[in-house]
Amino acid sequence: MKNVTFTKSRLATAIAVLMASSLVQAQDTSTADNAASEDIEVIQISGIRGSLIRSMDVKRDASGVVDAISAEEMGKFPDTNLAESLQRITGVSVSRSNGEGSQITVRGFGPEFNLITLNGRQMPGTGNTRSYNLENLASDGISAIEVYKTARAENPSGGLGATVNIITVKPLQSPGLRYSVSAKGIYDSSNEEGDDITPELSAIFSNTFADEKFGVAISVSHQQRDFQRQYANIQGWQAQTSLPVLDAANVIDARPEDAEGNKIGPAFFAKDMNYGIDDVERERSNGQVTLQFAPVDNFVATLDYTASQATTGVNTIGWGIWNEFGGNINAYELDENGTAVYADISGNDGSFTASRNTTEVTARSVGLNLDWQVTEDFHLSLDYHDSDNKTDNGADKGLGSDGQVIIGSDQLVTKIYDYRTGDIPQASILWRNGTNELTPGEMDSNFSQFTHSPGKSDIKQLQLDSTWYNSVFDIPLASIKAGVAYTDQTMGGHNAWSGLRGGAGFSPSFTEIFPDSMFTRHSTAGFLDEFSGGGLNMASPYYYTYSFDEAVARQAAYLTEGLMGADAYVADAYYDGIDSESSVQEETLSMYLQSDWQFDIGRFPARFNASVRYEETDVTSTVRQTVPQQVVWASASEWITQYLQGEDTFLTLTGKHDVLLPMFDFRIDLTDDIVARVSWGKTIARAPLGNLAGGRSLSGSPKIGSRTGSEGNTNLQPFESTNLDLSLEYYYAEGSYASVGYFKKDVKNFIANETVEAQFDGLHDIYLGPRYLEAEQQLIAAGDANPDTSAIYQQMLDNGHGNANGVIEPTANDPLITWLVTRPYNSNDKSVDGFEVAVQHLFGETGFGVGANATFVDGDVKFDVTSLEVQSPLNGLGDSANFQAFYENHGLSVKVTYAWRDSYLIGVGQSQGSADAPPQFAKTFGQWDMSINYDINDNLTVFFEGINLNNETEQGYGRYEEQFLFARQYGTRYALGVRYSFP
Repeated sequence: MKNVTFTKSRLATAIAVLMASSLVQAQDTSTADNAASEDIEVIQISGIRGSLIRSMDVKRDASGVVDAISAEEMGKFPDTNLAESLQRITGVSVSRSNGEGSQITVRGFGPEFNLITLNGRQMPGTGNTRSYNLENLASDGISAIEVYKTARAENPSGGLGATVNIITVKPLQSPGLRYSVSAKGIYDSSNEEGDDITPELSAIFSNTFADEKFGVAISVSHQQRDFQRQYANIQGWQAQTSLPVLDAANVIDARPEDAEGNKIGPAFFAKDMNYGIDDVERERSNGQVTLQFAPVDNFVATLDYTASQATTGVNTIGWGIWNEFGGNINAYELDENGTAVYADISGNDGSFTASRNTTEVTARSVGLNLDWQVTEDFHLSLDYHDSDNKTDNGADKGLGSDGQVIIGSDQLVTKIYDYRTGDIPQASILWRNGTNELTPGEMDSNFSQFTHSPGKSDIKQLQLDSTWYNSVFDIPLASIKAGVAYTDQTMGGHNAWSGLRGGAGFSPSFTEIFPDSMFTRHSTAGFLDEFSGGGLNMASPYYYTYSFDEAVARQAAYLTEGLMGADAYVADAYYDGIDSESSVQEETLSMYLQSDWQFDIGRFPARFNASVRYEETDVTSTVRQTVPQQVVWASASEWITQYLQGEDTFLTLTGKHDVLLPMFDFRIDLTDDIVARVSWGKTIARAPLGNLAGGRSLSGSPKIGSRTGSEGNTNLQPFESTNLDLSLEYYYAEGSYASVGYFKKDVKNFIANETVEAQFDGLHDIYLGPRYLEAEQQLIAAGDANPDTSAIYQQMLDNGHGNANGVIEPTANDPLITWLVTRPYNSNDKSVDGFEVAVQHLFGETGFGVGANATFVDGDVKFDVTSLEVQSPLNGLGDSANFQAFYENHGLSVKVTYAWRDSYLIGVGQSQGSADAPPQFAKTFGQWDMSINYDINDNLTVFFEGINLNNETEQGYGRYEEQFLFARQYGTRYALGVRYSFP
C-alpha cells in the first residue's frame, strides 16, 4: 500500500469518490463503473486521514442522511470494538456491558429501535431479543459501517432510529494478495483473580486468482480478557403510602405539607442494599470466510460464512441487607421528595452471597449472493441467508445453570441504611452478638437457587433486487430499483428455575453445616475506592468470601429429602421442570419501488429519490403456561408460587399487521462545497418479544406489595414513525467539513402498559386472611402495637398453621389474591426532535486533525418521576457528544478520543420495585481513550492502546438521584501490540 498526502484537486476528489463508492453494497455498482475503475491507478490513502476522507465522501455522496466509518487499513478499524467506533458518529451513543460498548442508541432511540444488517442482510438479535450486542463481533474483518438515519425503501424494515449496515471485506473489490496479522497483550488494571496479561490475536487474508475470476478472503480473531467489576446495588425502591407512627425524635420528614399539615406525596424506601465483586473471564472468537466467483465480467457469485462465539464466566461474592417493610421501621429521614436517605429497620437478614454464571453467545450466518449485470441498463441481485444467534447462561459444564448461594443470618437487632453523605449508600448491622460483625460460626443456610434461560433468534431471508438505469428516455429519471423479499424470523427461549432450594429463611437453623475454615475475611480497602465513601470509609469495612462449590456440596449432603422434604437441596434448575417457554414467529412478505431522479434547478445540481415499501407480517406466538396452584408463606420474608405438576399447556395465538412506508430524499448542491438535504419518510420498529408473546405469567416470588403478573398481546401493531430531516453540509477542504441538521420523529402506536387488578380462582391470600388477622391481634394484645410480618409469621406458626417444613399454606377461607397484571397496548402518539452538529478539520499537510459532534434531543416521551402511574417513556433519550484529535505523519499516529453521554432512562421497572414500575436512570458518563501507532517499516507497525484512561465509573438511580440503584467500577485497560501487513 502506498501512503501519500496531497492537497485538494479535481483528480483527488474524483479518486476519493471512487474509493468511497467501493464501500457501498456491491449490487449498487454497475459493470460500466467497474470497467472504468480497472483503467485507473487508485492511490489509496491509509491511516486515520484516509479513513476520515472515505467516511466523509460516503456522507457527501449519499442520498439522504448517511454517516459512515471506514477501516483505517486492512485489519485495522478505528476502535477496538464496533460499538465504540459507532459512537464517533453524530447522534449515536452506546450502552456498555462489562466496560465495553455493547448496544447503540441513535437519536434517543434505544437498541430495540435500531436494525443491524450485515452486508445488507437483516441480522437476528442476541438470543431471545431484537437487540444486537456488537461487542461479540470483532472489527478485524470489517471494511466499513454505514448508518442510515433516514428511510430507504431498499433497506429491511425495523430501523426506526437507524439502520446500521456492517460491510465485510470482499476479495474481488480489492484484487491481489493482501493480508494482515496482529497480536497484542491486554492489561486490565482491575484484574485480581485472572491472568494479568491476556492475548488478542487476529489475521485477515485476501487474494484473487485466475485473472481475478476467483477470490477468497478469510479473517479470524481470538480475544481473552480477565477483569474485575466492583459494584454497589439496590434492587428496587418501593413507594410507601403509610408509615408507622414513631416518636418524633426518630423522624425527619422534609416533604411539603398541605393546609391541614399532612405530608404531600409518598415515601420511598430501598428494598435492600448490597455490594459485590465480580471476577470475570471472557473469551471471544470470530471467523469469516468469503468466496467470490466471477466467470464472466457481468456476473459475481459470493458465498460467505460468518461465525462468532463469546463465553463470559463470572464468579461473584456479594454481601448486604434485605428489608421487609411494615412495622419494622424504627427511625427514618426523608428528603423533600420523600426518599429515605436514612432508615433504621428491624428484622429480616444480612447475607453473604456466592454466585457463578457462564454465558455463551454463539452466532453464525451463511449467505449466497448472485449479482448479475444483465445488460448495461439492467441489474439483478438475488440474496439468501440463514442466520441465528443463541445465548445460553448454562454454559458452565459442571453446573449447567446460573447458580446463587445465600448464606447469612437473621440474628440481628437492627439494620442501618444511610445515604446522607458520599457517592454510595452505607449499610451496617447490629448483630445480636453485640457487635457490627457476624462471625463465621454464626453463618447459617438461607437458600440457593439455580436458573437456566437459553434463548435463540434466527432469520431466514430471501431477497430479489432489480435496477433499471435509464439510458433511453431523455428525462431526469436516472434509475428505478425494485425488489421483493421473504423473511422468516423466530425468537424464543425457555426458563427453568429450581425454586428456593434448602428452604427459604433461617428457620430451622443449620449453622453446623459450615465450618469456620470455609470463610475468609477481607477488608474493603480498595473496594469502590473511586467513589466517596468507598474503601475503608465504608460503614461495614469487611466481607467474607467462600467457595461456591464447597457451599453447594455441604448443603446438598446435609439438607437431604429425609430432612427437608420438598425443600431438599438439589442444585438443579430443572428440579420441577421448565417453568416457562415462549416463541414468536414473524413471517414478512415485503416489496419496494425506489426511483432516483437527477436534474438541475437553475444552475444548482439536484437529486430526488422517491420510494415506497409495503410489508405484510403474520405473527404466531406459542407460550408454555404453568398452572399456579397456590401461594405459600415459606419464611418470614419469602412467598412462593407453587405450580401443578404435569399440567403445563401450550397456548398458540396469532396476529397480523401490514404497513405502507412512503419516503423521499431531496438534495441540492448550492455550491461546489455546500449540500442541502430534505428527507421525509416512514419507518417502523416491531414490538418487543416479551410484549408479543401471548399468555399470562404470575410472579414466582409474590412478596407483599409485589403480587405482579404480565400478559402479552400478539396483535400489537409496530411502532410507526413519520420522520423529517433537514441538513446543511459544508465541505470546505479535503477531509474537512461542517454540518448541522434537524430531525423530528412522530411515533404512533407507541406501546404502553396498563396495570389492572385481577383475581384468579383458586389462588388464595394468606395475607389479611382470618388466620393472619388473628395472629396480628394476638400480638397487639401482648403489647406489640405495630407487629411486623416476621412476628406475625412466627405467631401463625405458634398457632399451628404451618406444615412440617414451617411453611404456611392458604385455605379456602382466605381471600383471593389481588394481582397487579401488566398488559401492553398501542397507545397515543409521541414525538422526538433534536439537532445534530458536527465538524471535522484536517490541518493541511501538518498531520493534525480534529473532529467533534454533538446531538441534542427532546420530546414528550420522558418519564414523569412525580407520577405513580405505570408509564411507557422512550428508553435511551439523552444528549451526547464526541471529540477526537489526532496527529499522523512520518509513520507515527496518535489519536485521543472522548465520548460523553448525558443522563438517560435505562428502562422502566426495577426487579424489587413497587408495582408502579419505577424507572432506572443512568448518570452522565464520559470516557477518554487513546491509541498510538508507529510504523517501523512499510509493513510492520507497533501500537499502544489505552481504554478508559480517566477510570470513569457507571452510576444509576431511580426517580431521583437520591434513589440510588447502582455504582460500578471497572478500571483502565492497556494494550501493547504489533501488526504486520502486506502489501
